[in-house]
Amino acid sequence: MPTVSVGRDRLFAALGKEYTQKEFEDLCFQFGIELDDVTTEKAIIRKEKHLDKEEEEEEGDEEVIYKIEVPANRYDLLCLEGIAQSLRIFNEQQEMPTYTVAKIDKKAMLQMHVKPETSSIRPFVVCAVLRNMSFNEVSYNSFIDLQDKLHQNICRRRTLVAIGTHDLDALESPFTYEALPPSDISFVPLKQTRNFRADELMEFYKSDLKLKKYLHIIENSPVYPVLYDQKRTVLSLPPIINGAHSAITLKTKNVFIECTATDLTKAKIVLNTMVTMFSEYCERKYEVEPVEVIYADGKSYVYPDLSVFGMEVPVSYINGTIGISLGAEEVTSLLNRMQLRAEKIVSCDNECHINVLVPPTRSDVLHPCDVMEDVAIAYGYDNIPAAKYESVKPLSLNEFSDLLRLEIAMNGFTEVLTWILCSAKELSSMLNRKSDKRTVIIGNPRSSDFEVVRTTLMPGILKTVGHNKDHAKPIKIFEVGDVALLDDKKDVGASNCRHLAALYCGANSGFELIHCLVDRIMEVVGTRFEAGNDTAYYIKQSDEPEFLPGRQASIIYKGKHIGFFGIVHPEVLSNFDIPDPCSFMEIDIQSML
Repeated sequence: MPTVSVGRDRLFAALGKEYTQKEFEDLCFQFGIELDDVTTEKAIIRKEKHLDKEEEEEEGDEEVIYKIEVPANRYDLLCLEGIAQSLRIFNEQQEMPTYTVAKIDKKAMLQMHVKPETSSIRPFVVCAVLRNMSFNEVSYNSFIDLQDKLHQNICRRRTLVAIGTHDLDALESPFTYEALPPSDISFVPLKQTRNFRADELMEFYKSDLKLKKYLHIIENSPVYPVLYDQKRTVLSLPPIINGAHSAITLKTKNVFIECTATDLTKAKIVLNTMVTMFSEYCERKYEVEPVEVIYADGKSYVYPDLSVFGMEVPVSYINGTIGISLGAEEVTSLLNRMQLRAEKIVSCDNECHINVLVPPTRSDVLHPCDVMEDVAIAYGYDNIPAAKYESVKPLSLNEFSDLLRLEIAMNGFTEVLTWILCSAKELSSMLNRKSDKRTVIIGNPRSSDFEVVRTTLMPGILKTVGHNKDHAKPIKIFEVGDVALLDDKKDVGASNCRHLAALYCGANSGFELIHCLVDRIMEVVGTRFEAGNDTAYYIKQSDEPEFLPGRQASIIYKGKHIGFFGIVHPEVLSNFDIPDPCSFMEIDIQSML
């Protein structure tokens, strides 16, 4: 979940009250967020510059910084303004603001004309204006930081939406949104002093630590998106960089915001978040000036859309789902504290409902279950009485797994929990196997240690022994966990399967020791041993490369092969840096149900 860093003193000033750290942690818990860390400016700078505590650093002061963890879908909480306003409303210190779109004649409205070529790269654009703003250093930094947070969150690193903010007084309407060959685009980018062609910028920013990660979004496209004003001054080259000509400063009064996007819904949410969070700094608080966006086919749209939408939620649904008993007045009061306007209504069948009006700041509220969740948060999760519902029963597979865990533990084995992801070589060459075509491969692994999903529990258990080879012998461990295999019959293309594996490591580790455990498991399951009987269980010779030849066997249960056991091959032990003999067994317990 995203973490927002805010100055403690500035936050308390915005809240109109000072709190001890414990009091503020309690307030965060009640509201459904969390105080994740408390640090200082100097500590943050030391960490960023990899300095030791003893090294003096003149930059930064000792301002206390609160790092607050917020839900990933609460975009209104990604800045100090949003957090402070939400907590004030929650504490009933402030009424919910009403956001409005300024009433302007359409002829006087700013216009953004969209050229048809943009449909091939970033087809959508939405715009708005914040008039007569009053920036100070704190609010300006918060404005810039909110853009960065949105870019990393809902904008998916600018792939879905890219935000551009401009000093409107440096530009002339109408604006145009175009898509041109990179050699035809030329401008001075933000924080630069010379003119660049767009293709030159791609090379220039390949060494920029911040911007190079966005180049791939448009780099290989024959045309780049670009925004111009009436005088052909470049506003921005989305999603890379804005133009220097219209850069906003502390002196900027009128801010023009444009969001280009491949996803129109997310673009609207991003624009609404930007204007609602910072319209409080406008001369006319909570009022936003609209912009008309005109497409090549003649269709036009006015943004932003700050309308509220309503839904009716039965009080019985809220109470029944949470497990409490509240009256309609209590529910409406709790919802008002969570920034949802609510009022009681009675339906034609005399059932009590709540009419909820969702403001443009709460894009996360889509369904009655979201309303129910807000009631539960405001009521307090710790105040909800504990209850055990008879209908909630564990899956038979989980019950079976727990019974086997208990039985194997009583046989002196210790349970381990290993990663479900592993490297490709741990499933193949390190086990003396060839690559399995049924293996689920990770498309974008973070490292070579997590390339594939395991098809057997063996690598994880062997790695555990290899990392604990100095432990007193014998080492007796087991694991009950899932493996994954490609499966065309499943809608996701793969299926999970529950396995049980156990390993005995020691100087006297032999075939009979692990065979004894297999027999005990089958005895507990209630299956007798009878060779060749397809209604019972028996073993037969196998030829698996990870075991010693002649010291291994397949497990046949009711005519099906469900597992194997034996003495691990010395080459495999060497691959996992294990000096002692090991015997190992693995069973597909899911196939036994």
